[in-house]
Amino acid sequence: MDIVLSVICVYIFILLGYIAKLKLKDELQEKSLVILSIYFLQPMLALWGLSTKPINITLMQAPLIYAAISLLGIIVSFSLAKIFFTDAKERSIATISSVIGNTGNIGIPLGIALFGEDSIIYTSLINVANVFIVYTIGVYFYSRGTFSIKDSLLNILRLPLIWFAILALLLNFFQVEIHPTLFHSLKMGAYAAMVIQLMIFGMYLYSIKLKTINIKLLLHVSTVKFILIPIIALIVLTNLGLDKYIIGIVLLELLVPLAVNNVNLSSIYNCKPVDVTALVFFTSLLFIPYIMFVMKLFDKL
Repeated sequence: MDIVLSVICVYIFILLGYIAKLKLKDELQEKSLVILSIYFLQPMLALWGLSTKPINITLMQAPLIYAAISLLGIIVSFSLAKIFFTDAKERSIATISSVIGNTGNIGIPLGIALFGEDSIIYTSLINVANVFIVYTIGVYFYSRGTFSIKDSLLNILRLPLIWFAILALLLNFFQVEIHPTLFHSLKMGAYAAMVIQLMIFGMYLYSIKLKTINIKLLLHVSTVKFILIPIIALIVLTNLGLDKYIIGIVLLELLVPLAVNNVNLSSIYNCKPVDVTALVFFTSLLFIPYIMFVMKLFDKL
């Protein structure tokens, strides 16, 4: 029940975005909010999130394992996408979308519900690892649907979020404290980023028509997300001799549904954002019964 309630509370903001687009239609432009979020609010989210707790080497184990499994997932997904998709944009979406999970808005609260508040430090650091994957490899693949290899690499450097994340890590490493007043302002921007991101998703949901859903893409991404990545994760995690608590947290964060950031990046780089929105929506619906089954199975192991 805690899982369902946690997800529903987050999805309320998605519903608000949908209602806003339903009522205002062309008066409300999704891409304008995407630009506002990516270039202004999400850098604040990165700077605030990476400044809340001191990071040490011991705690880095979980995010590093998460990143390694994610990279393996990208390699497998890319190999399959080359076989099944000829369209460059669909191939990019098929490669990267299933790996970019909603480790922030869903992963952190679900971690608390399932593993207690002690999980926050682990889920927060995994979310940091996910941010770097999103704004490096994620930007590259969503760009490649439209841009050349050179321009796709440059697009990574053009986004301010990656530079703010690096700055935040340096400040944390050298134990430089942010002034409380400034920190409070960053927190306001961070929460605004999360809310607007969910509302953007709701706005794009309004554009989805059942007749136009890319079934092939949906089946591919769902298979990679909910079957192949868990298999890869279990093989890696069980062979590392980790504590069951850490295995459970890492596994949960790998299984959360597709992140709304997929919609943001596909929109800003013109890589079929409506198709990507459908993927995020349907994997989010599948996630609730799926995660309840997986966690019950995990408890019996």
